[in-house]
Amino acid sequence: MFGKREINLSTKGNTGTLFTIPVIVALAILAAIAFCSMFAPLISPCDPYEQDLSVAFSGPSAGHPLGADSVGRDILSRLFYGGRTTIFGGIAIVLVTIAIGIPMGLACGYYGGKIDSFFMRLCDIILSFPSLLLAFVLVAGLGRNMSNAILALGIVYVPGIARLMRSLTMVERNKPYVEALHSMCYSDWRIMFIHIVPNCVSSVIVQITLNLGYAVLDLAGMSFLGFGVRPPTADWGAMLNEGRSYLMQNPLLALLPGLCIILLVVSINIFSDGLYRYLEPKQRKLPSFRAYERAMEKKRKKATKLQAEKGGCEA
Repeated sequence: MFGKREINLSTKGNTGTLFTIPVIVALAILAAIAFCSMFAPLISPCDPYEQDLSVAFSGPSAGHPLGADSVGRDILSRLFYGGRTTIFGGIAIVLVTIAIGIPMGLACGYYGGKIDSFFMRLCDIILSFPSLLLAFVLVAGLGRNMSNAILALGIVYVPGIARLMRSLTMVERNKPYVEALHSMCYSDWRIMFIHIVPNCVSSVIVQITLNLGYAVLDLAGMSFLGFGVRPPTADWGAMLNEGRSYLMQNPLLALLPGLCIILLVVSINIFSDGLYRYLEPKQRKLPSFRAYERAMEKKRKKATKLQAEKGGCEA
């Protein structure tokens, strides 16, 4: 009983370690960006595609809080709408990666043999190319648009999540509970998706959040180089490409979308790191000896009080 209480105490002191100050700040930034992107049609001061050459390169004003670009479009409105394209594109890339990588890694880790060899060699081929270069080749072959860019980057990220899921599945399949499920005549699909996958969720979630940051960055890079959205669609990478030619006339054209990309990616990475430290027991900080001693003293006093009350009732 004492050993059990000691273990419970050590884990109880770490249940709130996810919400550290850096993680709270990162979540606040992510929430602000998500809000502005989701409700862009409601909060945007202007139409992001409306052109007015009379206010081209103008600075901040009442009608254009952050100024206007080279053809008179409102920068703030395009930032709001560009956030929708960038964030939803990054989420779509992660969903493609999950849909392909997790079943692939699960099957390879569970069955092994020829299935494992075939898919792992395929992953080795994909990993042998630089990620963005391979994405450029795929987009060039499929056609330059946002959908193909998302599909190409999703394929590029598949080997990472597939290898992680494979290694986790190989560990889980050798555990006693899997043998017990086999003895109960459970099907392989039920064992894999109902029992093995939930035990791998924590590590996979951390990898997914980390991939989201990379996906946003790579998608912005592809749009910057002209392999993503088509003009005049608002996108932070495309806005950065447009603004770099007019740094002398209006530096905000390039600085603002670049700052938005940095804030989004850094916030996602900070949240991913905090989530990893929270979900991984080895990364948790154990309570100090004084805190442990105070907690144990409190438990002893409570036990003594309950024993005294029980003795009084019996008398």
